[in-house]
Amino acid sequence: MITVQSTNEADVTARNYVQSVFETVVSRNPNESEFHQAVKEILESLIPVIAKHPKYMEHGVLERIVEPERMISFRVPWVDDKGKVQVNRGFRVQFNSAIGPFKGGLRFHPSVNASIIKFLGFEQTFKNSLTGQPIGGGKGGSDFDPKGKSDGEVMRFTQSFMTELNKYIGPDTDVPAGDIGVGGREIGFLFGQYKRIRGGNEAGVLTGKGLTYGGSLARTEATGYGAVYFVNEMLNSKGLSFEDSTVVVSGSGNVAIYAIQKATQLGAKVVACSDSNGYIYDKDGIKLDTVRRLKEVERKRISDYVLEHPTASYFEGCQNIWSIACDIALPSATQNEIDEAAAKLMVANGVKAIGEGANMPCTLEAIDVFLEADVLFGPAKAANAGGVAVSALEMAQNSMRYSWSFHEVDDKLHMIMKNIYKNSVEASEEYGYPGNLVVGANIAGFIKVADTMIAQGII
Repeated sequence: MITVQSTNEADVTARNYVQSVFETVVSRNPNESEFHQAVKEILESLIPVIAKHPKYMEHGVLERIVEPERMISFRVPWVDDKGKVQVNRGFRVQFNSAIGPFKGGLRFHPSVNASIIKFLGFEQTFKNSLTGQPIGGGKGGSDFDPKGKSDGEVMRFTQSFMTELNKYIGPDTDVPAGDIGVGGREIGFLFGQYKRIRGGNEAGVLTGKGLTYGGSLARTEATGYGAVYFVNEMLNSKGLSFEDSTVVVSGSGNVAIYAIQKATQLGAKVVACSDSNGYIYDKDGIKLDTVRRLKEVERKRISDYVLEHPTASYFEGCQNIWSIACDIALPSATQNEIDEAAAKLMVANGVKAIGEGANMPCTLEAIDVFLEADVLFGPAKAANAGGVAVSALEMAQNSMRYSWSFHEVDDKLHMIMKNIYKNSVEASEEYGYPGNLVVGANIAGFIKVADTMIAQGII
């Protein structure tokens, strides 16, 4: 992604400093590969910034910014429908509050562990900074799997989870939202338990709420819409657009569904999407109404799509979705779903643009492949920042006891994504990596947080 080979003294000093900080992260956090990956990607981007502005080294900003302010781990006991006691682990990382209260989603998935929560919280710090909103970085979740659980089981688990989590969150302290496995049902149960324990009605303690109790219009659509808005800015810069383009979207959750919707509205044909079991290919274009009903209402698997649309095909396993030729790819499922081999195949098939709808869906090696092939690449912390941006707008509405219209929120989202793109481009150019939005987004997000940390002293 970035190679600094200069023998200039400032460059060498900066490179050595960054390497030293990264080695400390690895030694202090053994066996946390996802966290190491996220830290390495960002720190390497910051070498030219450190070389130009040694104040960040003098104030120990990197040493502080890679260390969470607080890491919370707790037991979550609950009772299943058979009366058996189950125990899961809960996590909340409060990574950086320099520019505002901790803000970041809760993920309920069997893969959740300390490494994944820390990588997500670290990334969230810079993503939230890019939005221009006054929110810091945090993340949380559990290795609980809501898939296949009854509403009663999900309610009992979320109530137990919130019984502990409520001690550490609040509208001006830490404001969780949803992520993988945490949708409207889960947020509703979590909010109800928070109210039950704390009393009062602090609507701003969670975002992604239902519209009847403090939620924001366009919040459900925000991450998927925002990713498409960002990619559209990249395309327009090269005289391209979504019009008549073939698009592949991985995932079939909230982000994927609304990325499909917005891409289709802009004239694209989305031919594939997936879930954790496999993917569907529909050469005539994915029928979004079917996908939404299957996933959001009936909570079924994506394989059921072909029962209603027999001309479509279903394939077990997710990885081969990237063998489908497309102009634009929107990986919106999970981390590291596109590896180096998949990236090379996508380039060979003529992909023109990638927009990361999920958090870190491309490996570092895959990103290098795309950048070397001059594929337009929108990194997650920029491209998928729409969700947290509208969460911040939801917090603002809760504080005002006021609700904006869908159109007003969507317009604000569109402008935020335009500004993220603009700021990322300008940072990439200023520091010698024009067109590299990975570097640009990392730098633009970092500088705001770093300058604030210096202004607030050693805390």
